[in-house]
Amino acid sequence: MSTKIYLYPLLIRIWHLINALAIIFLIITGISLQYSDPLYPFMRFDLAVAIHNICGILLAFNYIIFIVGNIITGNSKHYIFRIKGYISKLMKQSYYYSIGIFKGEAPPFPINESNKFNPLQQFSYVVIMYLVLPILIISGFGLLFPEIVINQLQKTSGIFITDMLHIIGGFIVSIFLFVHIYFCTIGKKPFKNFKSIITGWHEDNH
Repeated sequence: MSTKIYLYPLLIRIWHLINALAIIFLIITGISLQYSDPLYPFMRFDLAVAIHNICGILLAFNYIIFIVGNIITGNSKHYIFRIKGYISKLMKQSYYYSIGIFKGEAPPFPINESNKFNPLQQFSYVVIMYLVLPILIISGFGLLFPEIVINQLQKTSGIFITDMLHIIGGFIVSIFLFVHIYFCTIGKKPFKNFKSIITGWHEDNH
């Protein structure tokens, strides 16, 4: 038996697409800026800088839409959880992903209209969206407009600290992206979750 739930309205799917493309281009250009040999650049330096800055500004605007949209629509409820008992839920979901799914066990926290994310998804999305991305965006603007950065903090260059925060945030988001894509392939059909974010309909097979 198969049931369908309309979980992802059109506006959320458009927002998700813009976010994904901006982050992918930021990762590619960021790697080019960080590691390319000047003699053998992965991408022309000035082009990488331009694309990185444009995508960074786009990501910032998209993030504002995320915050405002969550407040207006009430979608923020999916990012709120109670601390009490949450570690136990995370352990159950971790067990399912690492062992239970390979035994054909049912997911401990099935997706429905009230619970769009399982506990592990919820925790990772909260960390990325409400902690890492703000740091990444703010530090990015600090590097784009260095005159707004504090000159020194505890005898350390403010620009250096801003740069380190930006690089660390970029690495965390990069790792999250690859893990996110991998977990999207988990299920009875590898492309079911990708289809869901395209059509908006989440399908459960019982």
